[in-house]
Amino acid sequence: MNPTIVLLGGDGIGPEVVAEAVKVLTAVGARFGHGFRYEPRLIGGASIDDDGMPLADETLAVCKESHAVILGAVGGPKWDGLPGALRPEKGLLALRKGLGLWANLRPVTVHPLLTDRSPLKAERLENVDLLFVRELTGGVYFGEKRRDETARGARAFDALTYEEYEIERVVRLAFRLAGQRKNKVTSVDKANVLETSRLWREVADRVAREHAAVTLEHQLVDSCAMRLLTHASSFDVVVTENMFGDILTDEGAALVGSLGMMPSASLGDSSVGVYEPIHGSAPDIAGKGIANPLGTVLSVAMMLRHSLALHDEALAVEAAVDAAVREGVLTADLARTHARSTSEVGSYVARRILESGAAYS
Repeated sequence: MNPTIVLLGGDGIGPEVVAEAVKVLTAVGARFGHGFRYEPRLIGGASIDDDGMPLADETLAVCKESHAVILGAVGGPKWDGLPGALRPEKGLLALRKGLGLWANLRPVTVHPLLTDRSPLKAERLENVDLLFVRELTGGVYFGEKRRDETARGARAFDALTYEEYEIERVVRLAFRLAGQRKNKVTSVDKANVLETSRLWREVADRVAREHAAVTLEHQLVDSCAMRLLTHASSFDVVVTENMFGDILTDEGAALVGSLGMMPSASLGDSSVGVYEPIHGSAPDIAGKGIANPLGTVLSVAMMLRHSLALHDEALAVEAAVDAAVREGVLTADLARTHARSTSEVGSYVARRILESGAAYS
């Protein structure tokens, strides 16, 4: 297999962690006999600096023709003064929209050896293994936006809208994934206040009737936020709308102990997905060689599984990351004593992949 992978390093530490993803993928190719073809392109602030737009039409076209996209991070203070339409983050939104990516998967798994890195007590982290499924292309982020002047000053308006089909497709995905896990879906909304949430709840109930083996529960977003900190192990698959999912998944990252460990996959109707760590561009540490690449590496494992159907290869990457944690080959955000550089961690994972099986010549 010779897939084409678009590399969107982006801004800040993005290019550094994507470089380690390439290192790991190259090791996967050597072990399993794949010839990955890489297409480096620009996005975010780097693209703005190059041609004035956060995502060039040509870059989007290349992504559409690829098998998958690996993205680092976008944004930084350098571009904070730009108008909204030219912000680096607009490149990411345009990429999701252009590729038709309507679901974001974010697994939250607490490694037993990293429980002391979390701000929560270790007993609250036992058996935490949940999957967020976040709707990605609807809701307030994509609704009509307006600012008016009134007699009392400025007034801003952001429309929160959802169509039934947008809710149904992401809820169906959540039920399908739950059927491969522990057969439980928690649908998160604010149905006591929002009409969009009441529609969301109605659709979830209807889909649940078609999946008798999967248990559905409803949870209001505020109580869900509290439950994540007190009983996270009670969740299996959590499905929710765009803004709620954005907030809750960052809270979930606190359970793991570092944003640098958190992967994600953005999926849609085609097999082309975007795979990225959930951390930001972290401009304060860019270029220092201390960024944690494991979230990006685990995103590579998700890419191998979801876009390329290379399940053994995905398991090999995950096993190598587990070995890095067990052996303490970690960057400063997680290391107990001797912190390793971004490159050292990536090289260790790549070496473990090669050592765990005979490489192809």
